[in-house]
Amino acid sequence: MNYYEAYYQWHSPAIGRPFEMLVFGHAGQPVILFPTSKGSYYENKDRGMIESAGWFLENGKVRIYCPDSIDALSWYNKSVEPAVRAYNHTCYDKLILNEVVSRALEDTGYSRVATAGCSFGGYHAVNFAFRHPQVTGYCFSMSGAFNIRQFMDGYYDENVYFNSPVDFIPEDQDGDLWRLGIVLGTADQDICKPDNEWLSGILHKKNINHWLDIRPHANHDWPVWKEMFPHYLSLLNHTS
Repeated sequence: MNYYEAYYQWHSPAIGRPFEMLVFGHAGQPVILFPTSKGSYYENKDRGMIESAGWFLENGKVRIYCPDSIDALSWYNKSVEPAVRAYNHTCYDKLILNEVVSRALEDTGYSRVATAGCSFGGYHAVNFAFRHPQVTGYCFSMSGAFNIRQFMDGYYDENVYFNSPVDFIPEDQDGDLWRLGIVLGTADQDICKPDNEWLSGILHKKNINHWLDIRPHANHDWPVWKEMFPHYLSLLNHTS
């Protein structure tokens, strides 16, 4: 497959350290594709997710941005207090909004991005999309889990609340939420299937349109995600 690829590194003001990202495709709808738990910016390339979207990249339908994660410094960082873990993630959220999404919109001329990710990347996709629906048009979660309290050892504050989708979405009345194109992808043998059914129930109660896509004869793994991703990209409107 033949498509544009670029590597970026810069000093991030939000986290106060260098940050890395890969970008694929020469034009099209910007898609922020998050890595899995503690994953790197090159994970989705190495695992074949980018290749699965090859037709969309070659034909200028999408431009995919693959940022690094800082999960090892935030939710998974047992060496610091839970309050620090949650705060560190708020810094990552600012990074994605002000340094990744803003660049993607400027690069492509679009007014909204799509977010996507597998496993913990699905959490990131949902959390960012619902926190920032004014700059997000679509959200494609593949086997995500959405209760961040599991990482907090019983601690709870505003940073936890506003980064735990099953907590803040029920109360959120931002009108842009009802304009999102939402897919919650999971599988019948997926360990995260209950989480997706839980979030789907919350969205139903709010009359937020979405698709709970439960794939048969599949589990929590890359083969089903590589089937889901191009399918979900085909749902994009491709208008700014």
